[in-house]
Amino acid sequence: MKRPRLLAAAMAVPLFGAISAVAVPVASAQPALSGPATEFTVLAKDTQSIGTAQQAIKAAGGTVLETNTAVGLIKASAPATGFTERVSTNRAVFGAAKAQVIGSVPKDGKKAKNNNVEKEGRGKAASAKKAAAVGMDPLDDQLWGLKSVRSDLSRTKQPGSKQVKVGIIDTGVDGTHPDIAPNFDEADSRNFVKDIPFDVNGVEVDGPCEFRGCVDPVNHDDGAHGTHVAGTIAAAANGFGVSGVAPNVTLVNIRAGQDSGYFFLQPTVDALTYAGDAGIDVVNMSFYTDPWLYNCTANPADSAAEQAEQRTIIEATQRALNYAHRKGVTMVVALGNQHTDLGAPQPDTTSPDYPANTTHPRTIDNTSCLNLPVEGNHTIGVSAFGPSQAKADYSNYGTEQISVSAPGGYFRDGFGTPWFRTVENEILSTYPKNVGVAEGNIDAAGNVTPAGVALGVQKATAADGRVGYYQWLQGTSMATPHATGVSALIISQYGKKSHGEFGMDPDKVQRVLEGTASEIACPVPRTVDYLDEGRDATFTATCEGSPSFNGFYGNGAVDAYAAVTRGSQYLK
Repeated sequence: MKRPRLLAAAMAVPLFGAISAVAVPVASAQPALSGPATEFTVLAKDTQSIGTAQQAIKAAGGTVLETNTAVGLIKASAPATGFTERVSTNRAVFGAAKAQVIGSVPKDGKKAKNNNVEKEGRGKAASAKKAAAVGMDPLDDQLWGLKSVRSDLSRTKQPGSKQVKVGIIDTGVDGTHPDIAPNFDEADSRNFVKDIPFDVNGVEVDGPCEFRGCVDPVNHDDGAHGTHVAGTIAAAANGFGVSGVAPNVTLVNIRAGQDSGYFFLQPTVDALTYAGDAGIDVVNMSFYTDPWLYNCTANPADSAAEQAEQRTIIEATQRALNYAHRKGVTMVVALGNQHTDLGAPQPDTTSPDYPANTTHPRTIDNTSCLNLPVEGNHTIGVSAFGPSQAKADYSNYGTEQISVSAPGGYFRDGFGTPWFRTVENEILSTYPKNVGVAEGNIDAAGNVTPAGVALGVQKATAADGRVGYYQWLQGTSMATPHATGVSALIISQYGKKSHGEFGMDPDKVQRVLEGTASEIACPVPRTVDYLDEGRDATFTATCEGSPSFNGFYGNGAVDAYAAVTRGSQYLK
């Protein structure tokens, strides 16, 4: 079981990657409003104060655009300067944060670095009755992760139920991919994101909008990350391409990430509360919420406005996580790729990562700073290992936040063997054609280019002419969907109908997931330096704990077969 961190009552918990800041309330005359129209996120003191907070927004010179009534998060428009100071003086408002300038004029600039989809690397070159068993797909022999979690065996007992809905909170899902389409629920899918062509400084973020209104369809993914995640969870076992850990469950796109990989507060909170309202059983969250790698309540390196912003982010996120949990959503979250013990965080030099060129170094206090959502309430934190079961060099770790471990890929696994630094050490999954073309890995005719071949991009063609593409990635973002898939199988096997809805208590899902995980002891010696693999001393990690629970592997590696055949003992 994950070891929760105790927080001071003054801390709250939100999910957001807004920009700019919240102002400290002032007792003097209200400041003048000036500047271009700007979007703000305003958090009501509590859900009973929403109406009063909306009135406060209007009184402060703003316009209410939309309201998430589940957590009291309100999107508003107002002049850029003066609004936060005005609205924050009202007792019905917990805090406010600037989101983005509306209609800013683009300037020359490079596309912003995809700074938070856990920074994956790519190498070179119906209740518990038994469901019909399904087989394996042609490319599955390359999926070492699928075999590691024993999905090849579990699907002979429980391949997943269509009643179980898995929400992908990510950059989107290519619902037209031949391996995704059979399990994709377009009707329940939602996109809570509007593309951002440029940030307030004119630096390119998502680039030109592909669709009118800058809002992508719910079956579209311009980032590729969400589609890769979805394929690992539930690519259909349809005799084509690859199959997922839970090949019969239903996939729902609940998009909260930008094309560029940023995850901001409002869409992330909206995605979580929607998951609760829409009857989603499990959500996969392979990201951290921008713009702060760690949200701190009062870091002295941050301005008063930045401190207030982070307190608002913490509060809004926690409310959203609590809401989803109350509604029966199991939340599986990537532990992160900063090769850090989350119980002893290193200095943060990457925040805030939006807008561009605003970072500053910060010392991180573990008692008052949170990496969200993984350090939020009710989350199942997942670390990553490679084919040898060695902890991946990039993976975060530590007994404080970890729950389980799973295959996430490790390009540098197998030092001293022919497997060292090969893409086959990573995770192969579904790849949107449009992204492959944009990245130069697929040409206009649909052929894999030499650049794509060097990266291991693959193409599958069915007898009826359907074509699917696949790419290798590594990261805790790739480990998390393995654990999400096993969670979906657990619900498929042990879930029940209640008040007309099929599902399972998230705490029970976690008990089965952790209880049936395959124990992995700490390495000997316990300190691993990764120097032979070409990493520097900052990657050196020490595994603390016992074989049954430790900082590298948590309760162990997720095991789909054990979960569906022995999980009932953890429900007594």
